[in-house]
Amino acid sequence: MSFFGLECFPKTKGVELERKLRANDREFNRSFKYATNAIKTSKYNFFTFLPLNLFEQFQRIANAYFLVLLVLQVIPQISSLSWFTTVVPLVLVLSVTAAKDATDDINRHRSDNRVNNRKVQVLIDRKLRSEKWMDVQVGDIIKLENNQFVTADLLLLSSSEPLNLVYIETAELDGETNLKVKQALPVTGDLGDDIEKLADFNGEVRCEPPNNRLDRFNGTLTYAGQKYPLDNEKILLRGCTLRNTEWCFGLVLFGGQETKLMQNCGKSTFKRTSIDRLMNVLVLCIFGFLVFMCTILAIGNYIWEVKNGSNFTVFLPREDGNNAGFSAFLTFWSYIIILNTVVPISLYVSVEIIRLGNSFYIDWDRKMYYSRSDTPAEARTTTLNEELGQIKYVFSDKTGTLTQNIMIFNKCSINGTSYGDVYDYTGQRLDISEHKDPVDFSFNPLADPRFVFFDHSLVEAVKLENPEVHAFFRLLALCHTVMAEEKKEGELFYQAQSPDEGALVTAARNFGFVFRSRTPDSISIVEMGNQRNYELLAILDFNNVRKRMSVIVRSPEGKLSLYCKGADTIIYERLHQSCSKLMDVTTEHLNEFAGEGLRTLALAYKDLDEEYFCQWKQRHHEASTSLEDKESKLDELCEEIEKDLLLLGATAIEDKLQDGVPQTIEQLAKADIKIWVLTGDKQETAENIGYSCNLLREEMKDVFIISGHSPEDVRQELRNAQNSMKPDGATNSLLLPEEIGKNLIKDEAADGEYGLVINGHSLAYALESSMELEFLRAACLCKAVICCRVTPLQKAQVVELVKKYKKAVTLAIGDGANDVSMIKAAHIGVGISGQEGMQAVLSSDYSFAQFRFLQRLLLVHGRWSYLRMCKFLRYFFYKNFTFTFVHFWFAFFCGFSAQTVYDEWFITLYNLMYTALPVLGMSLFDQDVNDVWSFQHPQLYIPGQLNLYFSKKAFFKCAVHSCYSSLVLFFIPYAALQDTVRDDGKDVADYQSFALLTQTCLLFAVSIQLGLEMSYWTAVNTFFVLGSLAMYFAVTFTMYSNGMFLVVPLAFPFIGTARNTLKQPNVWLTIILTSILCVLPVVTYRFLLIQLCPTINDKVMFKVRQARATPLPPTRRARIRRTSSRRSGYAFSHAQGYGDLVTSGRFLRRPAVSRSSGFPQVGRATTGFSPMGRSAGYSPTGRPQNLKVPDVEVTSLQMYRTISDAPL
Repeated sequence: MSFFGLECFPKTKGVELERKLRANDREFNRSFKYATNAIKTSKYNFFTFLPLNLFEQFQRIANAYFLVLLVLQVIPQISSLSWFTTVVPLVLVLSVTAAKDATDDINRHRSDNRVNNRKVQVLIDRKLRSEKWMDVQVGDIIKLENNQFVTADLLLLSSSEPLNLVYIETAELDGETNLKVKQALPVTGDLGDDIEKLADFNGEVRCEPPNNRLDRFNGTLTYAGQKYPLDNEKILLRGCTLRNTEWCFGLVLFGGQETKLMQNCGKSTFKRTSIDRLMNVLVLCIFGFLVFMCTILAIGNYIWEVKNGSNFTVFLPREDGNNAGFSAFLTFWSYIIILNTVVPISLYVSVEIIRLGNSFYIDWDRKMYYSRSDTPAEARTTTLNEELGQIKYVFSDKTGTLTQNIMIFNKCSINGTSYGDVYDYTGQRLDISEHKDPVDFSFNPLADPRFVFFDHSLVEAVKLENPEVHAFFRLLALCHTVMAEEKKEGELFYQAQSPDEGALVTAARNFGFVFRSRTPDSISIVEMGNQRNYELLAILDFNNVRKRMSVIVRSPEGKLSLYCKGADTIIYERLHQSCSKLMDVTTEHLNEFAGEGLRTLALAYKDLDEEYFCQWKQRHHEASTSLEDKESKLDELCEEIEKDLLLLGATAIEDKLQDGVPQTIEQLAKADIKIWVLTGDKQETAENIGYSCNLLREEMKDVFIISGHSPEDVRQELRNAQNSMKPDGATNSLLLPEEIGKNLIKDEAADGEYGLVINGHSLAYALESSMELEFLRAACLCKAVICCRVTPLQKAQVVELVKKYKKAVTLAIGDGANDVSMIKAAHIGVGISGQEGMQAVLSSDYSFAQFRFLQRLLLVHGRWSYLRMCKFLRYFFYKNFTFTFVHFWFAFFCGFSAQTVYDEWFITLYNLMYTALPVLGMSLFDQDVNDVWSFQHPQLYIPGQLNLYFSKKAFFKCAVHSCYSSLVLFFIPYAALQDTVRDDGKDVADYQSFALLTQTCLLFAVSIQLGLEMSYWTAVNTFFVLGSLAMYFAVTFTMYSNGMFLVVPLAFPFIGTARNTLKQPNVWLTIILTSILCVLPVVTYRFLLIQLCPTINDKVMFKVRQARATPLPPTRRARIRRTSSRRSGYAFSHAQGYGDLVTSGRFLRRPAVSRSSGFPQVGRATTGFSPMGRSAGYSPTGRPQNLKVPDVEVTSLQMYRTISDAPL
C-alpha cells in the first residue's frame, strides 16, 4: 500500500508517442483513453479472493506436492496412512497464508480508498466543484490551496503570488525539505482566479508521453493562436506539497499511474531470500531422492513377491489380475506416501512462525526507537529476516539518509583569521560538542534563536567594527537569491532554494547584518541596527559551469560594488595579485575545513567604476537580447567583470550528519560490508560527506574520480583505476568467457584500500552493456563507491548490475521517492522515516528513523535471524530424515509391504506436537553471543555472507548424520528386542513393542541433538524441551490405554503396549545406548573442530565464557581531526535561473508591513549598540583579538568604513 498509491498495477496499452490534450474539454480528451487519476493497488476482491489465492498458493512446489499426496491417500489400494495425516497440516498452512494475504489486501484497499477519495476543487461547467481524486481527468483545471498535496502532474496556470510564482516542497519526491520555486507562463498567469476566464481557457498542450524523468519536461502550449514553450519550471508533480501560496490553478497533464511519481516507483517484485531459493533446489533434490528410495523399495517388493510371495497366498489370497509387477507399482506409491516426511509441510509453517517472531523482535527493539519523532523500527515484511544476516553491499542515499539535510554555519576565515574553534586558557582547542557556552545573540532582536555559534571572538570583532568582518557579513547578506517573509513584526522566515544559502544568510542575520526584504531592483538589510537599502543592479547567477554567483549593488552612499561567492578554485583564478599571501593563509584554513568534511565557499569583492559599469551594462543588455550565441556572450561579459577581485575570506558549512553515521559505517566496514552512496548531489558535496562519515579516508591509497564525457574517456579512466589497484591483473580487464557464462564476477583483492567517485553523465556510459563489467570490476575492487548526480532510474540500474554479476545480497536504504526504485530493486529495502517524507518507507521492507540503527538491524537482528534459521533448517532436516530413513531400513524386514515402523498417531503428531515447540524455541530465542559482543566483534557477521551456516554442503552433512542415526535407531532396538523376554518370562519382541521402543529412542535422540545445537538456554526453551517429552509420554499412555481402545478400536490398536514395555529395565537401557551412540560422533567432531580449526564464533564464545561477567561497554571512539590537502568545492545545490526571477521587474512579494529596524537605538549612533564595556583587546575566550597575518598586504577594503543612514 502507499500514501500516494505507489504500488499500482498498470494496464498495458499501446505505446504513446506524444500526449495531446485540450483544457476544459473532457470529450476530446476521453478519445485518447488516458489513464484516470484513480489508483488500484489491491490484488483481490470478494469473489476472486479464494480461487486466485488458492491458485497462487498451489504454484508453490511444496503445496502442490502435498495436494498430490492427499489424493494418493484417499486411494485404498496404496494408502497405508489415514487421510488426516496430510489434510490437517495442509489446510492449516493454506488457511494461515490465506489469512495473511487477505489482511494485506484489505490494507491495500483501505489505502486505495484513502487516496482516491481525497477531495480537490475541479472546474466543471464553469463552477468549482469538490471532486474525489479518482474522478479527476486529464485536461481538467483544478484549484490547489496552501499545504495541499498536488493531485496529479499539472501545468501551472496561475497563482496568488506575484509573478505567478508558487512554492512547493518536494520531500516526497527527493527527500529535500527546502522549498522549490515554480512559475507560470505570463499568458496563463493573467487568468488569475477569475473563474469565467479559466472556464473559457481552451489551450491545447502537446508534450512528451509519460516517463520517469523528474528533472525534465518538454512540451508546447497553443493558446489564442500563439505557441509557448513548456519546461520543468512550469510543472507541478504529484507528490509535492504546496507551501506559502494561498492558491494556484493547474491543468492536469498526467493522472494516476502515468504521473512521473508513479513512473519512478519501479517494478514491485516478490522478494525471496537466498535460503528460500536454496530450499527450492534442495526440495527438488529431496523429491528426486524420495523417488529413488521408493523405486528401490518397489524393486525389492517385486523380487520378494516373486521369491516369497507365493508362500503367503494361502492365507493372503491375491485379487484377480494382481501379480508381482502390479504389487511393486502399488508399493511404489505407498512408499511415496509413507516417506513423504522427508519434506513435511510443517517445515513451511514453522518457517513462517520463526520469521514472524523475529520480525516482532525488530518492532519491539527499544534501542531502535527514535524518541524525538516517536518513531519505532518496523519490519514491514516478515519473509526476509534471515537475509539481513547476509548483506554484502549497502546502497545508500545521502540527503536525509546519511545527513539531516540541515546546514549549519560552522566556521569561517576572514582576512587570514580563522573563526569557529574554541580554545581554553592554555590555548588548547576544545571539542565543540563538549563546550556548553554558545555566543549570546540577545543584543540582536532580529537574530534567529535556533542559530548556535561558540566562538565569542567573532561577535567581538563585529561589535568592535572590524571592517573586514563587516564586509564579510555584508556580502553574505547581499549576495544570494533568498526570499524573506515577515508575517509579523520581527519574525523573519527565509525561503532559500538551497539549504546552503539559507545557512549563510542566517549567519549574517545573527551577526548583525539582517536581510529583511527585496524587490526586483533593491535589497533591504539591517546593518548593526540601521536600515540600509542597496540598489540591485545585476545578478550574475550560478550555474554548474560558473560555480559562482555575483551581485552588483550600489550602496546608499552611491558606491558601486561587486560581491562574489563560489568554489575556492574558481574564485582564486580571479583574484588580484595583491591577495597572494592572504590567499596562502586562507588556503590553509580551507584545507582544515575540508579535512573536517565541511562544505567551503570563498568570498571576494571589488569596487566598480561608474563609467565602466554603464558601458558593461549596455553590452550585457545587448548580449541578453541576442538571438545567436547568447549564452557564450553573457559568459564572456561575466568573465570580464569578475576579475581582479579582492579576497575577503571563506565560509565552512556543515551538512550535519545524522547521529552515529561515521561509527555505523566503520562497524559495517569491519563486517566486510561494502557501502555505495548513490546521490543526486554534486561531486564536491558528496565527496565531502564521504570524508566526514568515514566512507572515504585519508589512509586510502587513492580516490579515483571518473568524470569522462565520452564512452572512450570513461573506459580509459576505469581501466587506469583497475591497473592502479591490481597491476598484476591488468591483462584481465575483461572477464573470462566461462565467468560471463556463469553471470558472476569473482571477488578480487586490491593492492590496498581505494575509493571511487563517478559522476552521473559518466555513470550513464558505464552502465551501458559494453562497459558495465569494466565499471563493476573497478568498483568492486574499491572499499567505497560514490555515484553523484544520479537519477532514480540509475540508482536502480546500479543495484541491478551488482545483483546480476555478483553472488551477493544487496540492501538499499533511502528516505525519498527518488529512492523507491532502488529500494524495490535491492534484495532488502530500508526506508528512513522522518521529515523528508514517507514514500521510501511505504515501499520498503524495513523502516526506522536513523541511519545508525542499520548496524543493529544487520549485526544483531539480521545475524541472529540468519543463525536461528540455519540452525532450524539443519536440525529440522536431521530429525525428519532420521525419522524417515528408519522406515526405509524397516522395509527390508517387512517384505517391502509399506508397513509403517511407527504408530499412526506418532506419525501424525511427531512434527505437530512432539518436536514442534522445542525447535521453535531454539529458532526464536537462541543466540550465540549477546548484542554487546556482536558490536564488539563485527567479524561475526562474515560467515553469513559466505553462506557457511547453511548450504548444500551443510545439507549433505545433515543427510549423512541422519543416515547414521537412523541405522542406530533401527538396528540397536531391533537387536535388543530379538529373542528377548520380559521379567515374567513373556515375549516382548512383538511389532507394537518394537514400534514403541523405536519411536521413544528417536524422540530422545533428536531432543539431545537439539540441546547440543542450542547455545542460549532460557526458561522457555527448557520448558519446551522437557514439556514435549512429558507430552509424548502423556499422550502415548492415553492413546494406548484400555479406554481409548474401547471407544474406537480401529483407531487405537496399541492397547496396553506402553505400560507393558516401558516398565522393562532393558528397554530404558536400550534408549540410553541409542541416544549415546547417536550424539557421540557429533560431540567428537565438534570437539576436534574447535581444537584444530576454530571459527570466529568459537573464538568469541570462548572469550564470553572467559569473561563470565557482563563485559564492559566498548570504549568511545576518539574523535579524529583530519588535516587534508583536499578542498571542498562549491557548496550550493540550487538550480540555475533563480536570479532572473529576482530581477524580473515586478515585485516578488506584496509590500511588507511597515516596520522598524528591530534594534534598540542606544549607545553609539553608528552601530546601534556599545561594545558592552569590553576593551578592544579583550576576548572572553582568552584569545587575542584580530591576529594579523604577517606580511599580508593592506587592501583598500581596510580603509573602507560604513557611513550609516539616519535612523528610520
